[in-house]
Amino acid sequence: MPPPDRLAAQLHPATTALLTVECQQGVVGAAGALPELAHQVRSTGVLDRVAQLADAAHQAGVQVVHAVAERRPDGRGASRNARLFRAAERLPVRQLTGSPAVQVAEPIPVADEDLVVRRLHGLSPLAGTDVDALLRNLGVHTLVITGVSANVAVPNAVFDAVNLGYTAVVPADAIAGVPADYAAALVRHTLALVATVTTADEICECWSRPPAETRPGAVPQ
Repeated sequence: MPPPDRLAAQLHPATTALLTVECQQGVVGAAGALPELAHQVRSTGVLDRVAQLADAAHQAGVQVVHAVAERRPDGRGASRNARLFRAAERLPVRQLTGSPAVQVAEPIPVADEDLVVRRLHGLSPLAGTDVDALLRNLGVHTLVITGVSANVAVPNAVFDAVNLGYTAVVPADAIAGVPADYAAALVRHTLALVATVTTADEICECWSRPPAETRPGAVPQ
């Protein structure tokens, strides 16, 4: 874990955004398309910790971005160049635009000032979406990445954030994948090499301090 002062400096509310990745009803909801992943997220408290982070971000004035994966009913523009995409087409719950499946899952709070960015293709919440442009327009240089899954979308988000010049912060207890121990192995052996690894409680503690106690860092180039 990073020293508290260093973490607080990285997480200055004026230059930080919280990203929730695929925390949508059709993925992590009780009747989601991937029951094992949904059970993992809910039974371990991961979804509650994402909600805790979103609430703390709202109170501190940190921008919250919800990255949602969806597809048109006619499938136009959807990726089909990987086994994962073809399997998703056969799932009993499909992430169709405008359906309840693509709504942000409870208990995660969604405020009026939150940004909801939807993607129709690919694996990453950043590549090929508006997330990077929106964050730069807001002066963000640190991205706190939460959600699912540790198998695919979360590491994609972390690597893309780093490649784009952002400081990536990963609360290890606010991401999940399958099997149950995969997220911990990913964090230890991969994400820790490129991101600041911490916990949801430590991030919330930083955001509970008066902003004057933290120092914003440099804007990504």
